Amino acid sequence: MSIRLEVRDLVATITLDRPEVRNALTASVIDEIARIVTECDHRDDIRVMVITGTDPAFCAGMDLRSLTGDGPAGAAERARVAEERFRAFPPHHKPIIGAINGAAVTGGLELALGCDFLVASERARFADTHARVGVMPGMGMTVRLPQLVGIDRARYLSLTGDFIDARRAYEWGLVVEVVAHDDLLDRAHAIAVSIASVAPTPITTLRAQYDEVAAHRGEEAWTVETQLSQRWMRERFDRAHLASQRTAIIERGRAQQAAPYGTADGAATWPSVRRRLDRTDPPQEQP
Repeated sequence: MSIRLEVRDLVATITLDRPEVRNALTASVIDEIARIVTECDHRDDIRVMVITGTDPAFCAGMDLRSLTGDGPAGAAERARVAEERFRAFPPHHKPIIGAINGAAVTGGLELALGCDFLVASERARFADTHARVGVMPGMGMTVRLPQLVGIDRARYLSLTGDFIDARRAYEWGLVVEVVAHDDLLDRAHAIAVSIASVAPTPITTLRAQYDEVAAHRGEEAWTVETQLSQRWMRERFDRAHLASQRTAIIERGRAQQAAPYGTADGAATWPSVRRRLDRTDPPQEQP
């Protein structure tokens, strides 16, 4: 098996486990990812997924050997996968957090971009080498990357093929948080547990609303959000649940306001990592 699955605390951790090829993708690996994500999406004991890789990389993209050396049968298989799945993951309702432990390159970056958001190790590196390899992105690169970093930065990454490190990825908005490498999975799990503590229906509905609103622009987007909100309040809002949870919600908010950023859940987040990197900045990793 090229992927490991662990379920704990309503959280599924999906680990790409081909370290000898830096967790590179093939048609069969993409199929396996799709199968596992779909399985997790339907399991009652899972509310959130975390996807990561076995060190030293998150995912080096498509296995270049499969692009150049597997003949007509391999090409046909890749074409089938591309036609069946034009996104990184199959349709799903539950959140996926990307825990980026190392290099996320080209197809690996597209896999990361398919997540709801990314938490990165200080060792994470990001690059898009589609143009250098001579293939075109087909799993969301030209959709999601501009949404996160802006069109000019997206073009810079794709046209140069250059790597950016975790610090720049955070500054550009590609990742939401950078943590010390050894804290990455614990931090991603803690965030996932926080999401899993919320009732699943509001979570899945809000995720779907983000997608639906994103399909519109300007005043139309505002109108769609208003319509979806009003529909929820008419048909789904649970006053009794809010009344029973009101005190707990307030207490949780007060506790979080009292905790300084960078110390929650015992994880060393970006401010402390940045101070260390400012002293000794590691060289950029190559695929």
